[in-house]
Amino acid sequence: MNLEFNKLFAALLVAGITAGTASFVSDLVMHPHALEEDAVPIEGVASVAGPAAGPSGPEPLLHLIATAEVARGEKLSKACAACHSFDKGGINKIGPNLWNAMGAQKGHHSGFAYSEAMTSHGGNWSYEEMNKFLYNPKVYISGTKMAYAGVKKTEDRAAIIAWLRTIGDAPIALPTDAAIEAEKAELAPEPEVSEEETTPQDSAATEGEADADVENDTESENSVENDSDKVEEVSPPSEENDDEETDKSDNAH
Repeated sequence: MNLEFNKLFAALLVAGITAGTASFVSDLVMHPHALEEDAVPIEGVASVAGPAAGPSGPEPLLHLIATAEVARGEKLSKACAACHSFDKGGINKIGPNLWNAMGAQKGHHSGFAYSEAMTSHGGNWSYEEMNKFLYNPKVYISGTKMAYAGVKKTEDRAAIIAWLRTIGDAPIALPTDAAIEAEKAELAPEPEVSEEETTPQDSAATEGEADADVENDTESENSVENDSDKVEEVSPPSEENDDEETDKSDNAH
């Protein structure tokens, strides 16, 4: 009895595990996604777009620098320790030493062979420049030697930059309100405009055209009715007139 029960329990257990595994694998292989646009456009019906695409570039972060978690930035920077040193007088590795990096000129560290793309880019490592570079190094400075995909989370970039600010002889000044607003204006995402969206002028013009069509149809119907009335007003010759014409003919003969 116990053996049969164990067999039954094992069979149910295996079936449950198999079903769960199959469901998990099918979700991975055949995951559904929303259409970006209707497969067959229908006239007069607004198209339902899929989920909005993510930002194409870095989001503003100057407003986060003053309150960013420096300790978190230091922790995140450990992922960069294989290529960079951070202490004063530290050695260059695959990448340059980053002491005094914030506010310094790009390609400033003596003894390191920077790429031509980096040295020719020009400018200093301001908050704005570091934000764009850390988001996607190879896109912002095409041809850089830095083989790194970038930091996509805005709060993480802010924390790293806030920590880089502390590893130097003198921290650079925090972003001003004017700089914060300027960065927001520069990096603000462009508003999405639906193709189906119409302006009030377009709507008014459409309504005007519809009213004109209705008026034309009404005029056509009235014209047809008037013509019918005219036809009815012309009556056929009466029998009396026919008799008169016959008498005249007989008298002539």
